[in-house]
Amino acid sequence: MLAEPFMQRALLAAALLGPVCGLLGVFVTARRMAFFSDTVAHASLTGVAVAFLFSFAEPALPMIGVSLLVAGLMIWLREHTRLLNDTIMALLLSGSVAVGTVLLSRAQGYRGELQRALFGDVLAVGPLELALAAGLLGLVGLAGRWRLNALALASAHEELAAVSGVRVRWLNYGFVLLLTLAVTVSVRLVGILLVGALLVIPAAAARNVARSLRQELLLAGAFGLLAGVAGIAASWTWELPCGPAIVLVCLACFGLTLAAAPAVDRLRGRR
Repeated sequence: MLAEPFMQRALLAAALLGPVCGLLGVFVTARRMAFFSDTVAHASLTGVAVAFLFSFAEPALPMIGVSLLVAGLMIWLREHTRLLNDTIMALLLSGSVAVGTVLLSRAQGYRGELQRALFGDVLAVGPLELALAAGLLGLVGLAGRWRLNALALASAHEELAAVSGVRVRWLNYGFVLLLTLAVTVSVRLVGILLVGALLVIPAAAARNVARSLRQELLLAGAFGLLAGVAGIAASWTWELPCGPAIVLVCLACFGLTLAAAPAVDRLRGRR
């Protein structure tokens, strides 16, 4: 497995993106933004279509561009209209999927490209995705050291954070930017339909057994790393689709922590 260059790239991408998604997922679940991540992921389908139609050498670039555009539209509509968040997200999700599917249908051989976009493909991971994944991990690490307390407070209570001097609006913008980049880059590995699971499930598994925010972050990052690497290995060994294999490992982590949660609580009660 490690002798194949494409598998080396896939494993490295999984080792970088798994912790990134796990760490961000802690705040995604706390802020109830799982639907946001799904909307951004589905928007990248239009980016895939643009890359396929215009023969982009690096599909990640139009994917990121379209996803950032849709994320910006979500923020603008939330601030300038009376629409509720879920209405805005449903509107942009369905619209971006429709536009992407129509564009792909205009090109020959689009069905294979559509399947790879929806379910992920280890062959799709290239040098640019690796560079972006490494940069994202570094940015998330720096953001955690610099603004962890502010982000935690804003996630729990925005009004209290604003009163305490936190620049909530700009903090939210920065988080949305990181989340959009992480989702879009992870689509190449996990697929549009399943990338939300890589954000939500490791964080949910960590919450089953963690007793503090720092523990939850560490466990979510570890579960994301384990799911990414083990999922890639399972995909190679048993010839499974890449994205579903990673999500199944995530679900196994969740099931184990859910089963272990009562025992962990009993141990804490004895201390």
